[in-house]
Amino acid sequence: MIYLGATQGAAASPIAYQASWTVNMVTDKQDVTAFGDPVHVYVAGLPDASGDFSGFWDDASSQAYKAATDGLARNFYLYPNLTADPTTYFFGTVIADVSFDGAIGGPVNVKSTWSAGSQVQRYTPFGGLNS
Repeated sequence: MIYLGATQGAAASPIAYQASWTVNMVTDKQDVTAFGDPVHVYVAGLPDASGDFSGFWDDASSQAYKAATDGLARNFYLYPNLTADPTTYFFGTVIADVSFDGAIGGPVNVKSTWSAGSQVQRYTPFGGLNS
């Protein structure tokens, strides 16, 4: 289940009819290879988080559309399995974009891509933050 704030600073609320999601956690890497090094050598930069979620058009809910049109960060929660494990989730603030597509005889699809607007963390009940 994906939750997104309707406005900046608002509590996140569920986005209906979502069917898939991704979370990408990556770290910048700078090449610091010097003469004589036997392999490329890198140092880590800052970590980053991004992802997307997609599903089907719901004209009663417009969190992703509002977020994409004003460009402000929103509170965000993503529960990988809300039913079986409601205590494991990702959270933070995100800056979202949105796209729509449709076809004859098919649903209107909605996809939102997001980038971190703050630190995006994972919480698990036994390991705490970022475990």
